[in-house]
Amino acid sequence: MTILTPAMFPDRFEDEDHLEDFMSTPSQALIDDMKKIEGDIIILGVGGKMGVTLARLAKRAAPDKRILGVARFSEEGLQEKLNSWGVETLVADLTDRDQVQALPKLPNVIYMAGKKFGTDGNEHFTWAMNTHVPALVGEAYPDARIVVFSTILVYPNASTLRQGVTEDVPTNAMPGEYANSCVGRERMFQHFSIRNGTPMVAFRLCYSQDMRYGVFSEVATKIHNGQPIDLSAGHVNAMWQGDANSQAIRSLLHCTTPLSGLNISGPETVSIHALATSIGQRMGKEVTFTGEEVPSICLVNGGRGADLFGYPMVPMERVVTWVSDWVSRGMLNWNKPCHYDTLNGVY
Repeated sequence: MTILTPAMFPDRFEDEDHLEDFMSTPSQALIDDMKKIEGDIIILGVGGKMGVTLARLAKRAAPDKRILGVARFSEEGLQEKLNSWGVETLVADLTDRDQVQALPKLPNVIYMAGKKFGTDGNEHFTWAMNTHVPALVGEAYPDARIVVFSTILVYPNASTLRQGVTEDVPTNAMPGEYANSCVGRERMFQHFSIRNGTPMVAFRLCYSQDMRYGVFSEVATKIHNGQPIDLSAGHVNAMWQGDANSQAIRSLLHCTTPLSGLNISGPETVSIHALATSIGQRMGKEVTFTGEEVPSICLVNGGRGADLFGYPMVPMERVVTWVSDWVSRGMLNWNKPCHYDTLNGVY
């Protein structure tokens, strides 16, 4: 079995296959924790931006475990790709109670389903995905451990002059339908955690970084295209997607009754101005800026996650180098903005 070490970090990613292979290579820490996780794993909403490499990572870390990915699989070839990696797949509509009830009742659930993009004008479906589906899943899996993918937008803003909020800060969503529906998602799971005694953790993820999407990719693309960088949302939390996926799987060992929150973030707060300047230097491009930084924004303190899992393996400086090279070569961009610079809550 290939085990991820810093010595394996490439100077660049040659193509998508190289990227996905690296991102789904398990660390020794993940392999060790997978041995402690009793039973197989079902991943609900596996077809999203992170789910594909998470499923492959889990299978590579524990080849003898059954890893089952559930989604609508509207993207052509995605189901076949997962199957080729040894990940079982099942087509299901998670908004349908009967289909959710019929899913295999594996003892470990990683819940990745949700709706963010296109919320404006389609609020009813956002609320259905982010509150109704969690209720169906919570009802259907009373005896499982459940890692619930969530967001830092369930928190109030924090001053950019101080550390971000800890898990002790009560959830108080940012403005907008999406953020409030995400609080609703946690509340639905919390209800079933209390009612059924189901161990759960709300995996409150900062912005994960891939070559094909993410804050770093968005900033690099704007610089590559000669567009100005808006500094209004002047700081973000960020983490390499491979590290975020690994910590999500390992969080199955840290579920509690009732549900508890867990901030997942890189150790540093990233300045957008410094990030853009660094990317511009690597690309040999002039960077222009617009806007002024707001004094408070949604930022978290990832100390508890670092205490549980250690610091992320891949440092942000290395990710900046990778992204700058990827975008400079005109490699694939999913064109799925994370809207880190959205301040009014409208997605």
